[in-house]
Amino acid sequence: MNDEADGDLLLEVQQHAAIRPLRYGFALGRRDFFKLLGSGMVVCLSTGPARTQESGARRHSEEDLPQNIQAWLHIAEDGRVTVYTGKVEVGQNIRTSLTQQVAEELRVSASSIGLIMGDTALTPYDMGTFGSRTTPTMGPQLRNVSAAAREILIDLAAQRWHADRSSLVAADGEISDRNSHRSVAYGELTKGRELVQMIGDDPALEPPSQWRIAGTPMPKVEARAFVTGKHQYPSDVIRPGMLHGKVLRPSAFRATLKSFDPGGAKQISEVTVVRDGDFVGVAAPDLGTASKALQAMHAEWAAPPQTSEATLFEDVRKAATEETDNPGGPPRFTAGSIERGFSSADHTLAQSYRVSYIAHVPLEPRAAVAEWQDGKLTVWTGTQRPFAVRDELAQAFRISSDKVRVLVPDTGSAYGGKHTGDAAVEAARLAKAANRPVKLVWTREEEFTWAYFRPAGVIDVKSGIRRDGSVVAWRFDNYSSGPAGLRPPYAIPHQAIEFHPTDPPLRQGSYRGLAAPANHFAREVHMDELAHLIGMDCLEFRMKNLTDARVRAVLETAAQKFGWQRDKSSPTRGLGIALGAEKGSYVATCVELEITGREVKLKRVVEAFECGAVVNPNGLENQIAGAIMMSLGGALFEAIHFGNGRILNPHLVSYRVPRFSDLPKIEVEIVNRKDLAPAGAGETPLMAVAPAISNAIFAATGIRLRSLPMVPDGLPANPPGTHA
Repeated sequence: MNDEADGDLLLEVQQHAAIRPLRYGFALGRRDFFKLLGSGMVVCLSTGPARTQESGARRHSEEDLPQNIQAWLHIAEDGRVTVYTGKVEVGQNIRTSLTQQVAEELRVSASSIGLIMGDTALTPYDMGTFGSRTTPTMGPQLRNVSAAAREILIDLAAQRWHADRSSLVAADGEISDRNSHRSVAYGELTKGRELVQMIGDDPALEPPSQWRIAGTPMPKVEARAFVTGKHQYPSDVIRPGMLHGKVLRPSAFRATLKSFDPGGAKQISEVTVVRDGDFVGVAAPDLGTASKALQAMHAEWAAPPQTSEATLFEDVRKAATEETDNPGGPPRFTAGSIERGFSSADHTLAQSYRVSYIAHVPLEPRAAVAEWQDGKLTVWTGTQRPFAVRDELAQAFRISSDKVRVLVPDTGSAYGGKHTGDAAVEAARLAKAANRPVKLVWTREEEFTWAYFRPAGVIDVKSGIRRDGSVVAWRFDNYSSGPAGLRPPYAIPHQAIEFHPTDPPLRQGSYRGLAAPANHFAREVHMDELAHLIGMDCLEFRMKNLTDARVRAVLETAAQKFGWQRDKSSPTRGLGIALGAEKGSYVATCVELEITGREVKLKRVVEAFECGAVVNPNGLENQIAGAIMMSLGGALFEAIHFGNGRILNPHLVSYRVPRFSDLPKIEVEIVNRKDLAPAGAGETPLMAVAPAISNAIFAATGIRLRSLPMVPDGLPANPPGTHA
């Protein structure tokens, strides 16, 4: 990422080449912005009564969003198309696939489209970019808007020519009359107009089977800028007169500031020292001076005694609460009679599975630039939830949300770790005190320590099985990890599933896939144990208990691509298989690994994936491969170590993420279901990797690994079959 950026630019309209860099302040609204874009047409979509743009009220369901979203699309006089979405680009390449869908329905070239994303002053309200929801919700929304715009353009041309509408065709950015062979460009039709129209009925959309732009491989938008390092990120933003901020961090979690002396910090030229309760920070002309000022301070902290990882899993069970409602999803599910299920079983099996805290480790740590002007606050930051961060800032400074603007430049990854506005609030505090713009970029150590983590947890599974391989009883209890992905895709008649929330020792929050990777790990390893218990092939056993055709299809596809055959494992070569279903997508993973002494080396991963109709095959394949790579860390060696309120491995030298040397051969097999609506693909590809690895290790060594990470220091010396 570049350290330099054009200090004169407030916004580059998300880097799209179709729109030149603009200079405008906070007060510039949509109407003024349209003037800068040039005269043209604006299309709004509403599925109900028109409402004003969301301004501070938090929405809790996607069904509310269409009624609050206006001004999605603008067609300028030169034919350029500007699309607005509250979604953000955090490395998933959603900018490209959304562009394809607009181009498909509007029938223009993708190169003529520019997306403005995640700007609370310009884009419609959006809950955030999470939960694999962009493709299944924002994709159809923009397709509807684009199709509506296309129909309006046809109407305009029909009125202009007094022509029969049925003879008009929209293609390549213009309307043509098949009878008279006349044509008119979109920009010429909209010249001098700013038309706002409400669309009540769903316009006709192109079915995926007839897609010409969507559904095809398309290079990443702005790919050259990414490769050359020209692309700008939140940490690259520079404002005129900008200072650099640093925050004095507590000695431990939950610490309070007993005493504080700024010492020599106030004597350093151009340094502003900020004290606000337990918050202490500085703003200085450069990072070196800010660090020097921080070191010149004297602070004494008081922190309560806190637990350590040594007792984590025992503490998790002890601290479990009996809450009956959980905002992350339904905490309980029952089917049939669990007692009757166990009484009908020929065999029962009870095991516990554990997952450690892990960090998100985004390439770009949290970063923000804050600027106050005339009582209004503008913040550039990397977040998945710009409107939520806007409200967080408004609450922190006790101002109305319409006085806060949050802009999200394309961000250097997030993985669920950037839902909150920590750096944004800190930068705004420093900027307010210094009365100048302030940039705050967290160090890697700060990112490891003060960000939230993927929850740790314990998962207890007890199952009942018949001799023929039918699973008849399934008791599944998740402590702390979370409720996502709790329910199995298997046809089990008697189930009792429950999530038990806890008061966690560390700050925890969303992680790619939430708790679904942990729940899939426990479930798929347990299913493997059941197959071995009755001596049935692991693939055959799963197929026997599956009735969902989509799950069966990906499992068969992966097994065929991999060449799955029984009894091919050896003491030095392990084969494993696992499956997953989450967020409307389906996955099956086969792995081959090599055992050398205590070392485990992944040799090959084959993953079949199905998420309905595919919008961008290249982007999807990259997304799947990236998820596989990321999941290797949590499966094999990633874990946060902590004790008494402190993180003990807050650096990459002591927190190992996957390296190039860890990567196996990765083969992705996409099952493209053009008969189904597209679903999200950001999370589900992670689900089956860790359990497939555990199952392959057992197939080779007889050692059953039920804790993540599995081999942080190599294979354990436990005898086969013991808990490790």
